[in-house]
Amino acid sequence: MDRIAVIGSGSWGTALALHLARGRRSVSLWCRRPEIAAAIGRDRENRDYLPGHPLPADIEVTADLAAAVRGARLVLFVVPAQASRVVYRLAAPHLDPGADLVIASKGIEEGSLRRLSEVLGEEVGEPPGRLSISVLSGPSFALEVARGDPAAVVVAGRDPSSMTRVQGALSAGALRTYTNTDLAGVEIAGALKNVVAIATGIAEGIGFGSNTRAALMTRGLAEIARLGEVLGGRASTFAGLAGMGDLVLTCTGALSRNRTVGVEIGRGRSLAEILPGMRMVAEGVATSRAAVALAARCGIEMPIAAQVHAVLFEGRSAREAVQDLLARPLREES
Repeated sequence: MDRIAVIGSGSWGTALALHLARGRRSVSLWCRRPEIAAAIGRDRENRDYLPGHPLPADIEVTADLAAAVRGARLVLFVVPAQASRVVYRLAAPHLDPGADLVIASKGIEEGSLRRLSEVLGEEVGEPPGRLSISVLSGPSFALEVARGDPAAVVVAGRDPSSMTRVQGALSAGALRTYTNTDLAGVEIAGALKNVVAIATGIAEGIGFGSNTRAALMTRGLAEIARLGEVLGGRASTFAGLAGMGDLVLTCTGALSRNRTVGVEIGRGRSLAEILPGMRMVAEGVATSRAAVALAARCGIEMPIAAQVHAVLFEGRSAREAVQDLLARPLREES
């Protein structure tokens, strides 16, 4: 495969660029801000987002989006979900028509409530479900991938040939890549697990223990699967890497941004206090709004997501939210 473009120089984008370069790939890493691109290129290290991990010479750092994607046969988009449409639109005129396009961000666009693969399909001017669009998901903290810890991820799409090419490009060293044809299920699982991670963080911040976390994770997964299946996902996906695997990591791992937000909320701080001090985006905050809207559109219940939304945006206290969950009518598990 020829040169690879990684669009987005946050921790995950930088980690993917490092991983690909270790596999003897020529990589272009795009930064939104020219001064940051210059600093990373000069220092050969992303000191803001992934300090301590030198960038090899095979990684070219640039703030020129057109130059980054032009001629690349594989393009990975690793930008925050709510900023994705603008970046997709700017990149679209410069993409190789035969390039494999991979979305490595997790979220649902607010307003449109579209999955990111749908947004990309709209912006590249292809019919809905462009075959060469796929998504990368699964349990994968950037720091651990950057240092080469063993991990397993999943590439989901509709075209077996494209997925096989992406799988081959990403599978090197300690990173094992699986494929999955359930694009909708993988995207919904990847987005919604962040909302559940905020919920488990809130419980932890209040002072509740492992029993509470296990209950929230299990029932949270049931909510994710309920929405995902209505939107076309397969039940088996939610038991796999993109579902349970990523949920476990994000709800329990110390590196989880969404869990961290929840912990601080549970300790009594507000979003207005927490978010300005975070360098990286906690996607679950915006996704909680999209999840509530999607649940209403689909006519399904998502009580954990609804309570997270109420705490984040409606002024409900964390303890009141827990009490509301416990006070729900008793029912059979499903």
